[in-house]
Amino acid sequence: MSRSSATSLGFVLKGFPRISETFISNEIRLLEQRGFRIHIYSMRHPRESFTHESVKAIRAKVTYLPQSVSYDFPRLLWQNICLFARIPKHYIKTARLWLSRYPQAPKKHTWLKHFLQAGWLVQCSAKREGIHHFHAHFAHTPSSVAMYAASFCDVPFSFFAHAKDIYTQNPIALKEKIDRAKFVVTCTAYNENYLKHIAKNAKKISCVRHGIDLSLFSPKSRPATPTPPFTILTVARLVPKKGLFDVLEALAFLRQKGIEFRYILAGDGPLRAQLLQKAENLGLAAQVLMTGTITHEAVCQLYEKADAFVLGCRLGDKGDRDGIPNVIAEAMAMGVPVAATRFSGIPELVEHEISGMLSAPEDPQELAHNLLRVLTDHQLRAQLIPAARQRVEHMFDNRTLIQTLAEVYEAGGIHPVEYKPAPQLMEAVQH
Repeated sequence: MSRSSATSLGFVLKGFPRISETFISNEIRLLEQRGFRIHIYSMRHPRESFTHESVKAIRAKVTYLPQSVSYDFPRLLWQNICLFARIPKHYIKTARLWLSRYPQAPKKHTWLKHFLQAGWLVQCSAKREGIHHFHAHFAHTPSSVAMYAASFCDVPFSFFAHAKDIYTQNPIALKEKIDRAKFVVTCTAYNENYLKHIAKNAKKISCVRHGIDLSLFSPKSRPATPTPPFTILTVARLVPKKGLFDVLEALAFLRQKGIEFRYILAGDGPLRAQLLQKAENLGLAAQVLMTGTITHEAVCQLYEKADAFVLGCRLGDKGDRDGIPNVIAEAMAMGVPVAATRFSGIPELVEHEISGMLSAPEDPQELAHNLLRVLTDHQLRAQLIPAARQRVEHMFDNRTLIQTLAEVYEAGGIHPVEYKPAPQLMEAVQH
């Protein structure tokens, strides 16, 4: 296909780059390698002062949208006035769509902001960049901006739905986005079933897992039978849906049984202080190390030292929940036995007593029992470790999954252009 007939794809993201969203940067990088022409629209500037090495291979330019209604209102308003003068019919049509969504808007100031951001995006960038399709990651705020931008431009839009963005959103508002979208992708069968249940046209919804780079996550040589003190690892954002209080209680059960261990919790979030206090109350302060946010490369080093990986996923605030946390797949690929919960999409990857251990959510005692088994039952470990690697190779190889995703995009009218990618530092365009 010639470069002139290719589709320029506008990726609308909540933030870029984000340490916790390597699955998005990996997807963009792999799509570019397959010839897709992408321009990134980020609703926020990066929160972290560092990023993963893989981001540097992304070729796409990045445009950061004005992110504050109060501070940026004059320029947001002015560009929307200019857009109205240029395309009055499409502007009025989009404004009517926007006004119709007012009853479902949980926060009225963000309802206004997303409309103005979409207008700013179209007036300042979309025509110049030749965007012919908008695609959003996450079904809530980024998909709202993508939907309005697509309406202004009279082009299709689509979105990738994940977890929190699905279940904490008003189903009426979500259904409207699905019905208006050209296609919708999600990352678990659990999500797919829910979305198809509320959608008018279930055929436009596809399940494509994120996958991981198996060349980065490969088993390292480690003792077949680990000895105390064991190293137990969790990699997670410190938020309620990760079940980290349950994990700490499970660890307290292990300590009561005389098991010697150290626990490494990699990640950061709003529950940090409460988790530290919980560890203190349980008498675990000396055994718990909280690293804060670290790079993917540093996380890989932790996997290499870990004897077990644990995560206690459960229902979070306002229906929030995980899909299949990529960190579970990463641990399995690295040869680290996993103890997790039987919740959301996790059983789609982890088969109990075959490729990992599953317990009921909010049951620290059962979680502790499973942890004890993966640490001390040598026959079980010998079975779990190779089976887990094989399971991830079969289900989570991102080189295979990107082909499936590319086929979904092409079926939706998004076409690549032939070129040989040359990894280089990403170029950020700020307005």
